[in-house]
Amino acid sequence: MQASKSGSQSGSQSARPLYTAEERARRDGTRWTLVQGVLAPLQFLVFLISVGLVLRFLQTGHGEAAATASIVVKTLLLYTIMVTGCIWEKVVFGRYLFAPSFFWEDVFSMLVLALHTAYLLALFSGALPVREQMLLALAAYAAYAVNAAQFLLKLRAARLQSARPAPTADEVAA
Repeated sequence: MQASKSGSQSGSQSARPLYTAEERARRDGTRWTLVQGVLAPLQFLVFLISVGLVLRFLQTGHGEAAATASIVVKTLLLYTIMVTGCIWEKVVFGRYLFAPSFFWEDVFSMLVLALHTAYLLALFSGALPVREQMLLALAAYAAYAVNAAQFLLKLRAARLQSARPAPTADEVAA
């Protein structure tokens, strides 16, 4: 998914906080937070390298194998971060996907997954010529960049929220 599921409050004062005190404790106590924190920057680094390789191939026609391999590695990292992110979300919020605090990030993550999966299908089926495969990968990468920005904004909001005491689940429900 993504950058890392570490958090935000969107909008008004009456909006649900990103984490209740209980959710924050679960977030801070699970190893999945560390897993997400390691995978997110790794995936971003692979993304940057892959963008460079794909653009090089599109400009010069050289390096097809390296560009292709980098897209496959990026996609496998995406799948890994999605699965571990779902586990993280289950531990913290009690559901694998679409917890209220990360609903829109998860929705957009589905688009990111669909585009990366479409690339793999095009690659392995030969349904698209190589140039179009690379353009599809760039479309997937553009969606990933938007999704990563969503998560970075949540991370920033989580840091701001952690400076304040988190409400309990009962206080949020009231």
